[in-house]
Amino acid sequence: MVFVGKPPNNLGVKNGKLALCPNSPNCVSSQSADATHKIAPLSFTSTLEQAITNLKKIIHSLPRTKIITESKDYLYIEFKSALLGFVDDVEFYLDRNAKVIQVRSASRLGESDLGVNRQRIETIRGKLK
Repeated sequence: MVFVGKPPNNLGVKNGKLALCPNSPNCVSSQSADATHKIAPLSFTSTLEQAITNLKKIIHSLPRTKIITESKDYLYIEFKSALLGFVDDVEFYLDRNAKVIQVRSASRLGESDLGVNRQRIETIRGKLK
């Protein structure tokens, strides 16, 4: 795979925050302040445990996914594109108190993602409802 690239070294939750998006437009984050990268967090009404179980079921139903890291309130998944095997790094942080799932989805390589990261999160949002 030529287009895999190296996994970022800044992923994970630090003080309740996911990593910032790079300046390139191929990233969306529910914790971003700017319109280019901003996306609404996902919400849940169940327990945190049920919410992460539901999220994992949805992720497993999507093609070319691999859960890399998993904890009681965090998931890190690699999504591969069908054609050239580009990898997107996607993180979910479940905030028990706010009943929201903070999300960050970013392409590892390149500049534009043709809206793929935003569309993926909206697909997951639709399946969570």
